[in-house]
Amino acid sequence: MKVMVIGGGGREHAIVKKIKENPDVKELFVLPGNGGIAQDATCVEIGAKDIEKIVNFAVENKIEFAVVAPDDPLVIGVVDALEEVGVPCFGPNKRAAILEGSKVFSKDLMKKYNIPTAQYEVFDDMAKALEYLETAPIPTVVKADGLALGKGVVIAETREQAKDAVRSMMEDKIFGASGDHIVIEEFLTGPEVSVLAFTDGKTMIPMVSSMDHKRALDGDKGLNTGGMGTIAPNPYYTEKIAQECMETIFLPTMDAMNKEDRTFKGCLYFGLMLTANGPKVIEYNCRFGDPETQVVLPLLESDLLMIMQHIAKGTLAEAEVKFGDKAACCVIMASAGYPGKYETGFPITLPENNNQIYVAGAKNKNGVMVTGGGRVLGVSEVADSLEEAIAKAYETVKTVNFENAYYRNDIGKKALAAEV
Repeated sequence: MKVMVIGGGGREHAIVKKIKENPDVKELFVLPGNGGIAQDATCVEIGAKDIEKIVNFAVENKIEFAVVAPDDPLVIGVVDALEEVGVPCFGPNKRAAILEGSKVFSKDLMKKYNIPTAQYEVFDDMAKALEYLETAPIPTVVKADGLALGKGVVIAETREQAKDAVRSMMEDKIFGASGDHIVIEEFLTGPEVSVLAFTDGKTMIPMVSSMDHKRALDGDKGLNTGGMGTIAPNPYYTEKIAQECMETIFLPTMDAMNKEDRTFKGCLYFGLMLTANGPKVIEYNCRFGDPETQVVLPLLESDLLMIMQHIAKGTLAEAEVKFGDKAACCVIMASAGYPGKYETGFPITLPENNNQIYVAGAKNKNGVMVTGGGRVLGVSEVADSLEEAIAKAYETVKTVNFENAYYRNDIGKKALAAEV
């Protein structure tokens, strides 16, 4: 079987390694991939948003199944284009991917169908947004409507910070057209939980919960990043809370999308806040999270490709989806200075046993893998307990070498405190 994965980060590397476990996979292409993924699949230098080239490649190479992993290509309709030429895909079509592509759409959907989320107001006029902030409760959250590489959310501690965020999005256009509309919403407090779920629009199967660590520095200090590490399962996410989320959030979201004629098929990511008034949705993503995927997929005991094929066919109810009763930890090793300025081009040395090292930002230069991004790679380990998984991950981190390597030393610390 010929399979194609669109994307080129650590999440895609985790997906590729899992898909490779299926014995029917004879050829595996990744567009564009990266220097680490190249050790597990054939990387093709076609950008993840280059619809025409992606479709041509799929047709010419008789691709039998495609996995579209990142948000951008999903939102612009890569799945639609591939399905039009007869290539079955894992991932939502353009109409469904709007759930992540527009925060205004997702907030309005939640309001319409009574799905618990933070109270909010929508603005397309900067003067009105600034006027609203004169009396809005502080702290508050300012969000750009469209995609912004995970950076379009500002938690403002003061009115001035909130106003600066509005001006930078709406006037300075730091996120381009994504800031034409903004959402200003209530600041929620409580433990955060990420839950990825498989769905074909009829069946919803949540995966193991996880906890992301967004801030760059130990103790949750410093700038927001794409994620500096994750653990799974999230100890705050009890069976009782899981049941409540299924009844009040997961299934209602699936049903709401069906009612809007936007049936969602793929991986639906729920970013949740466990507030004093129950779980609430902070955000939806229309794909596997990064780096959540790097702890969730190592715990999956079933065949990922088979699950994805069932979703594409609308037969998820027939698929076996089983997760091991273990724990996982992923520590992201980044280039020093990330998410600000950083240098790249340093050779990377990996240990011999690197099956759960997922490369995100690396290139091959004269046959040597060198750093090529802010987040360079993620080191994941699985163990019987969370404490063991964390210890193992940090042991493995010591065996990975590249100049200017930086990582947080406290991934999972908060989770271990919750378990006590």
